[in-house]
Amino acid sequence: MTTTLAPAPSDTESTPTTRPGLAIAVLAFAGMGGAFMQTILIPIQGRLPALLDASPQDTAWVITVTLLVSAIFTPISGKLGDMYGKRRVALILMVVLISGSVVAALSFSVVPLIIGRALQGAGVGVIPLGISILRDILPKRRLGSAIALVSATLGVGGALGLPISAFVTQNFDWHALFWVASGIGVVSFFLILWIIPASTLRAGGRFDYLGAVGLAIGLVGVLLGVSRGNEWGWTSLATLSLLGGGIAVLLLWGWFEVRTGSPLVDLRVAARGPVLFTNLASIAMGFALFASSIVFPQLLQLPKSVGGMGLPLLEAAFVLMPSGLAMLAVSPIAGRLQRTVGAKPLLVAGATIIALTYLACVFLDLAVWHVLVVNTVIGVGIGLGYAAMPSLIMQSVPVHETAAANGFNTLMRALGTTVAAAVIAGILTQSSVEVGGIAAPSGDGFQMAFVLGLAAAVVCAVFALLIPRPAAHPGEEESLPAGAV
Repeated sequence: MTTTLAPAPSDTESTPTTRPGLAIAVLAFAGMGGAFMQTILIPIQGRLPALLDASPQDTAWVITVTLLVSAIFTPISGKLGDMYGKRRVALILMVVLISGSVVAALSFSVVPLIIGRALQGAGVGVIPLGISILRDILPKRRLGSAIALVSATLGVGGALGLPISAFVTQNFDWHALFWVASGIGVVSFFLILWIIPASTLRAGGRFDYLGAVGLAIGLVGVLLGVSRGNEWGWTSLATLSLLGGGIAVLLLWGWFEVRTGSPLVDLRVAARGPVLFTNLASIAMGFALFASSIVFPQLLQLPKSVGGMGLPLLEAAFVLMPSGLAMLAVSPIAGRLQRTVGAKPLLVAGATIIALTYLACVFLDLAVWHVLVVNTVIGVGIGLGYAAMPSLIMQSVPVHETAAANGFNTLMRALGTTVAAAVIAGILTQSSVEVGGIAAPSGDGFQMAFVLGLAAAVVCAVFALLIPRPAAHPGEEESLPAGAV
């Protein structure tokens, strides 16, 4: 089934805004709101079986389903934004997010909560859409810093959301989390409607329904297999079937995409050197980011008797929060650096900073203040890397494919974080030792996690160094940040 659009306007036509500062702030706020949904339940994850009168296996879907839906909807919403208008699709995503938040707020059992969390997962797609909107509405001199800020919200929302969630759950009924989320969604909806101009850029063509279904099935198989492998066993029939089936479907999907006239993801563009190596670097940086996100919360909250630091959740969240603030603070600096040295050196620098930080963790006997400093420096590296990736993607694809390409890049980052979550959690679980009746990861497990974070950052730097200079697209040279490479 296909849908044909009316003839599109020139795809080099833009929709500038007279309020660029407000537009950047609105898109950053919406992006942080979407990312906040991914950490909203972390403070009460262990209490969900009792709160919902359900098994731990069932309540695990409350977390997993958000990951799956966000991964699936991010590239799909990007393609729809290119076809029907990015602001229009962003507004639809906000409506879906608000609906999911309200459903979750009214849920007292596991099934409606899973449905609400699935709807919330769609909101993450507003981040790549926001980045693509910036290319349409901002002057070139402001584009680099704006991209850096909105791209960083993928990490900032989670870092800032954790202490907010911890505070709310300690002082109010847990359903209040979702009323807060719905409020953020409502504010974002009206701000986007009021501040962001309607896009006149349209890709035209037909929406690839078969490609969307194929991508969804393949991603569900791979991501579900990876995320639940530790629980089910990596050699279990369920895990192997999901991984094998998902990979097979994705290979078939790729074969179909290169042969259809209007693909969901233009794999010919994705195979270009600049796009390919940027996406590979994105997977590695996503892994490096999430390695710290798994290790540090556990290390801070484990009792001192088993080698942890014994902090309550709220105090641990405040120790981790400066990482998100660092991502915000580095955004304007990253924008200025892009104009002078280019996006590629910025990505290399970000990966190098992360690698050196993990290297320090390998040799340090970590204390609370070490974690505070180390995690903040990692936030600086992530901020630089996340600022560079969308610019590298956008300078390498035609303007009418901006949202779809950014959506696919965001999916690559999510793939890295999903693999990191499974691998690091597996290592920490396998290294667990029992001390005084309490099972906790051993020091060797934490060390191995830091080594893997270091390796991922090094791989990211290598892929970044391999990114070639992109060929310019006719008539689009002025739409990109100066010195983009």
